Amino acid sequence: MYMRTVPLVIAATLLSGIAAAGQTSPGSASSAPATQPSVPAASVWPAVGGNVILPNFRFGSGETLQQLKLHYLTLGTPRRNAAGRTENAVLLLHGTGGSAHSLMNPLFSDVLFGPGAPLDITKYFLILPDDIGHGESSKPSDGLHAHFPAYDYDDMVRSQRMMLDAMKIDHLRLILGTSMGCMQTFVWGETYPSFADALAPFACLPVQIAGRNRMMRYMAIEAIKQDPAWMNGEYKTEPVEGLRTANEIVLVMGSSPLQMQKQAPTRELAEQYADRYLARTMASTDANDLIFYFNASRNYDPSLHLDRITVPVLWINSADDFINPPELGIAEKMVKRMPNARFILLPISDATRGHGTHTVAAVWKDHLAEFMRTTEPKP
Repeated sequence: MYMRTVPLVIAATLLSGIAAAGQTSPGSASSAPATQPSVPAASVWPAVGGNVILPNFRFGSGETLQQLKLHYLTLGTPRRNAAGRTENAVLLLHGTGGSAHSLMNPLFSDVLFGPGAPLDITKYFLILPDDIGHGESSKPSDGLHAHFPAYDYDDMVRSQRMMLDAMKIDHLRLILGTSMGCMQTFVWGETYPSFADALAPFACLPVQIAGRNRMMRYMAIEAIKQDPAWMNGEYKTEPVEGLRTANEIVLVMGSSPLQMQKQAPTRELAEQYADRYLARTMASTDANDLIFYFNASRNYDPSLHLDRITVPVLWINSADDFINPPELGIAEKMVKRMPNARFILLPISDATRGHGTHTVAAVWKDHLAEFMRTTEPKP
């Protein structure tokens, strides 16, 4: 079942702070800096919102949801070749705790969507879904709470494919994913090897979530579950103590030490920074939603089948990414398992923002522009 809404105009808001780029993964760790810099007004993009309803969606856990709602935004117009196949669609995937609006951030959209830019909306048809458990798509906080199906990244990718089928999109020019979307991009490449011409995963690793990464996610989940106010997910008001601890962990996960030191160079400013971040995230985060989207990565591990990804891959991480630290040496090993992949590690600079560099498009725009040129399908 496919439903489309009337057009709406989105005015992107600037998310600045430790990530300086919208959502990080997991959660939304961007924060207003201690001293707010002057920034230009964001562009207004003519986004069109829509919904797809997938009836009796069966999850990998064996659970079924009678109606799975997937919300999305689109920009541009789809174009088909002589054979009737979609040739200009680009799927843009957000990070954990984010939504389609995360990538409407001007640090991303204003750099990429304009005339002559790598994802020029007069040339490409951009599709930005709210993933399961996020945004305006079906999620635990809608009413099922802790009884919501235990979704994972495989479910998310499969539902995205079904959403595209409902939208009559039978091929993608590019999949670009940030953070959780980066991981989903690897899942896409293995599960549907020929569906996209090219893949651009930014800010992740294609291996099981283990080590410190899983420890942080696990501690955030347990902080909420161990709060007596959680009540096995049937709380009437948010379990404040557990949720605060979880959001504190998210702050550290998405942090950029260089930028945080610049923005909060004194004890007073550092404490104000943390207080402002927590005030905002506590007001906008649901505890059950957080548990589910943190835990969705529990069985992610594309490492065994990376050789199935034969299309061109532009994979970019940043050296100040606390979630995916370069000293693990994982990327350099995994990239060799894909026959047509290139890995770029961005050095720490005044322009990088830790994990959130995935949304600061100015840092990596030229790499993406060149990638789009070199992967342009031949007539």
